[in-house]
Amino acid sequence: MMMRKRPLSNERNSTITEPALAELLFGALNDHEVTLARVSRQLHDDVSQVLSAAGLQLDALRMDFAESSPGVAERAVEIQGMLEQAIDQLRDISNKLNPSIAERAGLHFALERLTGKARDSFHGAIRLHFDSSLRVPPMQAKTFYKIAECAMSTALARAGCSLIDLQFKQAQGRLVLEITDNGEFVSGGGQTKTLGMLLVEYHAAKSNFQFSAGGSPGEGNMLCVSCPAAGRASG
Repeated sequence: MMMRKRPLSNERNSTITEPALAELLFGALNDHEVTLARVSRQLHDDVSQVLSAAGLQLDALRMDFAESSPGVAERAVEIQGMLEQAIDQLRDISNKLNPSIAERAGLHFALERLTGKARDSFHGAIRLHFDSSLRVPPMQAKTFYKIAECAMSTALARAGCSLIDLQFKQAQGRLVLEITDNGEFVSGGGQTKTLGMLLVEYHAAKSNFQFSAGGSPGEGNMLCVSCPAAGRASG
């Protein structure tokens, strides 16, 4: 009796391509950002406003009892100080949760926060050079920031990395972000790309940014993305 062969699962056919993987990851990250943005808005618009209103009520209470009950007034001032600290902490948390910080506060501020946060856990040097006279539209700022975030995480994970340089400038009518690091360079086009680099390429392609990456042994790695410049800020 002949046994029927079971069809073997074709792993090659089920293997997801790098662009498709990046798109799936981008979709998941986008959903995550929407959730974070909603939480950030609730903290800023709801909780912070309630605390601010409580502070105003306490201020009114303090003035009402300033002469008749000095102890109540002093206590109200202490509570107001605690509320102000809580509001400041909520504002900081809200800024960290909000993925559109580059759109709200500008690319320069967003990159400063990004590099500052990275310095807290990085034992090397991180340098940021930013031409503050450049005007970066919100959507381009958001893309540049996402690319910088992914590229930074990739550089920080490279063996031997002790220096990361970020430079934002205008060249030949284009806004240009260059990120270099002195970490290990692995040659060979067939190498599997890191998650960070897949996301960098996806964000660049999604926004029609020009993208290039390279490097050499002993010199490190270089990444460059650019888009047409909208012009310099007046004044």
